Amino acid sequence: MKITKVAKAGTLESNDILIMVMPNEDGGIELELESIVMKQFGEQIRKVILDKIKAMGVEDITIKAQDKGALDYAIEARVETAVKRAVSE
Repeated sequence: MKITKVAKAGTLESNDILIMVMPNEDGGIELELESIVMKQFGEQIRKVILDKIKAMGVEDITIKAQDKGALDYAIEARVETAVKRAVSE
């Protein structure tokens, strides 16, 4: 799956996450993560995002995530929605 444009999903409300995806001109998967619970759950959030990206078969993507305490299923849903919005049909 190839990302062709910038897209986002989610909000900055409490218990949600804002995911923005864009093509990575340098190739590979790049993730920038900000979270209010980074010390406790930063690695888990990073793992959920990267696992979802890999499961969807996405390559050459930059992901910017701003987390406000979202649960794993919400993170996965936001990533999937942003990716689907960023792919040209």
